[in-house]
Amino acid sequence: MPGTTVIRNADWVVAFEDGRHVYKKNADVAFADGVVTHIGRVDHAADTEIDGAGRLIMPGLVNIHSHPTSEAMNKGFLDELGSPKLYMSSLYEFMPLFRPDEEGRRACVEVTYSELLQSGVTTLVDLSIPFEGWLDLMAQSGLRVVAAPMYRSARWYTRNGHVVDYEWVDDGGRAVMDEALAYVDAAVAHPCGRLSGMVAPAQIDTCTGDLIADSFAAAQERGLTMQIHAAQSIVEFHEITRRHGKTPVEWLDDLGVLRAGAVIGHGIFLNDHPWVHWPQADDFATLKASGTAVAHCPTVFQRRGITMNTVGRYIRNGIPVGVGTDTYPHNMLEELRNALTNSRVISGDPFDLRTSDIFNAATIGGAAILGREDIGRLAPGAKADIVSVDITDRAMMPVRDPLRSLIYVAAERAVRDVYIGGEQVVKDGVALAFDIPDALSRLQAAQRRAEEQFARLDFAGRTHDEASPYTFAVR
Repeated sequence: MPGTTVIRNADWVVAFEDGRHVYKKNADVAFADGVVTHIGRVDHAADTEIDGAGRLIMPGLVNIHSHPTSEAMNKGFLDELGSPKLYMSSLYEFMPLFRPDEEGRRACVEVTYSELLQSGVTTLVDLSIPFEGWLDLMAQSGLRVVAAPMYRSARWYTRNGHVVDYEWVDDGGRAVMDEALAYVDAAVAHPCGRLSGMVAPAQIDTCTGDLIADSFAAAQERGLTMQIHAAQSIVEFHEITRRHGKTPVEWLDDLGVLRAGAVIGHGIFLNDHPWVHWPQADDFATLKASGTAVAHCPTVFQRRGITMNTVGRYIRNGIPVGVGTDTYPHNMLEELRNALTNSRVISGDPFDLRTSDIFNAATIGGAAILGREDIGRLAPGAKADIVSVDITDRAMMPVRDPLRSLIYVAAERAVRDVYIGGEQVVKDGVALAFDIPDALSRLQAAQRRAEEQFARLDFAGRTHDEASPYTFAVR
């Protein structure tokens, strides 16, 4: 068969049959022209033969919430930093001050895309402020990217570390929305064929109601999804209840956008979260009935002592849940591990969330949220987005259940090869699109430049090492 590749005699394959993932042992996986053609036993020779011995073959992961243009540079700075007078969030006091310049932003993107690929991500929702060359970097990466250019009506800031203020633009954000929609349309039309778009008003507290409603209408007109950060912090919860007398979920519902086709980034602080005392609402029932999806990103919140209550509960009740990395480490497999652990800790129940639940959320769940049935699964006709894991890696051994070994222990260390649309994008554990050592060197330099400007931007005039002290004294 011309143009056919066969991964021959893989020890384990996560195949998709009868609407669910199943394990197949000692199976072949064939693909051609960018799609999977057969899973099982392939008796004929192929143009390209790959030895699958000692490998787990699984579908590529679908990451529905990530910020590649800035977060990679925050490593070593935000790990143990929160605002004590703003409910331990770092969103308002620190993140606006530690930011990359243009060169640093490109380095962030190259590093992030590479790290995501190396952890098995093949489809990514990139929530970024658009910049020149952004779509071309997406295309160069080899990833299947959903461009989600963020825009808003106001910026947040603090003048004292305990009150968040908002600076509103005169047009309510209409001009930046129009610019963002032009990027979305350009992504959909990009000649590489791997880009698509999402409408992304940035945060519920930085957008007017009109901008949010118009954004959802624009998404519906284009047949796309809309994603907005909401119920992500106590500050935001109180801000929305102060403005509108409603919880964030209630206000989105009143705006008519809490429906299928919308995604809430994070969705943690519903009225029944133990940190919130707002007993007269029923956000969980409202969310459950709406068809709205939630992007769950546990790692960034667990650093602040925050977690959802609980993602197992959301999934069991039929709320569409996908998984995102949001921030560094841009490691989807560690994100799955943290989702499992946090859900059990907050519930006190080791059965609150199972490996199958979170793997489904990171594959077919994310695909469904994006309106796709051809990714997040290995089945004939699906895209050949394939991850090959070395089950002989010492972190995978002994192997009884390979996905558990991968998620709970080995993570990206055991990922060897990744294919997107049948094209290899990771080889022997290294992403191929970018010069990673060079990107890391540029990122290091950008972090030093960001440190230099920190005190100039900070309301209190602190230096970066005063705001985020080193683990030990530097002598």
